[in-house]
Amino acid sequence: MKRFYEQAAVAETGDGFAVALDGRTVRTPKGQALVLPSRALADAIAAEWNGQGEELDPAAMPMLRFANTVLDGIAPDPGAVAAAILRFGDNDLLCYRAGESALAERQRAAWDPLLGWARQRWSAHLRVTDGISPVEQSPDAREALREALRGYDPFTLAAIQVIAAITGSLILALAVAERRLSPAAAFAVSRIDESWQAEKWGTDAEAAARADTLAREMARAAALMDAMTDRLTESGR
Repeated sequence: MKRFYEQAAVAETGDGFAVALDGRTVRTPKGQALVLPSRALADAIAAEWNGQGEELDPAAMPMLRFANTVLDGIAPDPGAVAAAILRFGDNDLLCYRAGESALAERQRAAWDPLLGWARQRWSAHLRVTDGISPVEQSPDAREALREALRGYDPFTLAAIQVIAAITGSLILALAVAERRLSPAAAFAVSRIDESWQAEKWGTDAEAAARADTLAREMARAAALMDAMTDRLTESGR
């Protein structure tokens, strides 16, 4: 599609910050006005529109894609999304270890402090096991993680869902949301097994390219979190 506007801008409204093209408010795929709760997020989306060339490239507008997903799909029922995210805690990557091996030592060194942080931060006592057989988490641990997710707005929930899906870990996603880990550090921690295999057998170019793509997607999700953190700072919360 050819570019059909001259300029994107942000206008403050009673409900938040609207993104407009030549004065006309952008709408989501379901027809909602694109009104964001954060000025930082609205500015980022306006910058994506202004960065387009003569031909529109939707792939170059990840923040717009996130916002559309939240407004049309998550904001109407954030509880359903939180329930879906909680499943990553039921089978959290950090709870599955390689048995007694050098790899297991690496896992313990990187993962045990994060599980300890989750216990201290939310009283989420997750059980750890060797191998890949499922370990059932306690009702108390699940409720602790459920309570943790209740504290996030729909936009941050969307970012947490992306990061948990990429890393296979709700704890890592929460660590990024709470700024305990950078997205790059969380991604590296989630790839301990893959890094171990690469050291032993070498790097596969296709797998490396896929990892780069996932790392960039995590960075974009973290940027969405940062935009919402700006909102909390502005409101004094």
